[in-house]
Amino acid sequence: MKKISFLGFLILLLLVLSGCSTFNSGSAATGQSADTSTSKFPDNPNTDLEFDTDKLQDIWLAGGCFWGVEAYMARVYGVYDVTSGYANGNTENPSYEEVIHDNTGHAETVHVRYDPERVDLEKLLGHYFMIIDPTLLNQQGNDRGEQYRTGIYYENEADRAVIDKAVAAEKERYDDPIVTEVEALEHYYLAEEYHQDYLEKNPDGYCHVEFDTLEDQEIEGGAQSLIDPALYPKPSDEELKAKLTDIQYEVTQEDATEPSFSNEYDGFYEPGIYVDITTGEPLFSSADKYDSTTGWPSFTKPIDPAVVTEHEDGMLFMKRTEIRSRAGDSHLGHVFNDGPKDKGGLRYCMNSAALLFIPEAEMEAEGYGFLLDKVN
Repeated sequence: MKKISFLGFLILLLLVLSGCSTFNSGSAATGQSADTSTSKFPDNPNTDLEFDTDKLQDIWLAGGCFWGVEAYMARVYGVYDVTSGYANGNTENPSYEEVIHDNTGHAETVHVRYDPERVDLEKLLGHYFMIIDPTLLNQQGNDRGEQYRTGIYYENEADRAVIDKAVAAEKERYDDPIVTEVEALEHYYLAEEYHQDYLEKNPDGYCHVEFDTLEDQEIEGGAQSLIDPALYPKPSDEELKAKLTDIQYEVTQEDATEPSFSNEYDGFYEPGIYVDITTGEPLFSSADKYDSTTGWPSFTKPIDPAVVTEHEDGMLFMKRTEIRSRAGDSHLGHVFNDGPKDKGGLRYCMNSAALLFIPEAEMEAEGYGFLLDKVN
């Protein structure tokens, strides 16, 4: 066998890594990312709302560094106010330095005041569990220490049943035990002023929280949510390894790219929808599928823009926009701006291995009947 030159190997490697960047022969550009990204801090839907402060309810949530948790919870529709502080420690009025260095027992916590007529506690906790890993003890994101533990603290005893139900639901999602503590609030001390609204003042500040799950909120008087991400929890890694084939796991969990032209849904155009192979969250409709001649299934748009997230992909200096699923955070493929101009100009180039097709005739039985109008 002839030895391959280093240059030849590099070219071959670039072709493999480019994956879905192969473009339609009729397009003018190749490998360019579509300018479709959104800010990591979405607009606050509560800014112009009027609240009856006599009807507000309270919950206290610890989820690692309070900067990101505060900014996220403030953007949940129906939340009146969120502050950052220190809860359930063993000292009074601690400073930030004391909490960090002096073993005070406090948790960095946010106080959420919300309108129960707009958002109930169950939904608030659903959002909370989307931004933490409840199986990690004394850590979230890059932070380590007792002050970064997760916890739900309450004053109203009637809230306990709702909290316990939410925690029980989380236990079904994980193999490891849930370590998020649930306790009555003993005390809560406001953090220093510079911590309040920190990410509003410092938008480039450290934040371990992702804001993508806020994009699909039900907002009174606005567009209603089409797909609820809470219905499609991500299985544990052990469950995924047992459930997926090797190529499905490599693509969705390790960001691999399957071979072009020899994958399940290239050239496949039956009516139905395509869902995330890991969670079942609906992603694309056959009505938006077209032949891009690239060898991978391609779509002009997702069923709902909120079901996918965009991430900059600069591997080997190739500027592309990676597409991942919202609920499962699975690698799906990339989006390019060389799609059909009459349908928006975008090409969502996906890996078949990341998708599961649900035929139109089976959508009702599989729980996707509410999307039948997206197929026809």
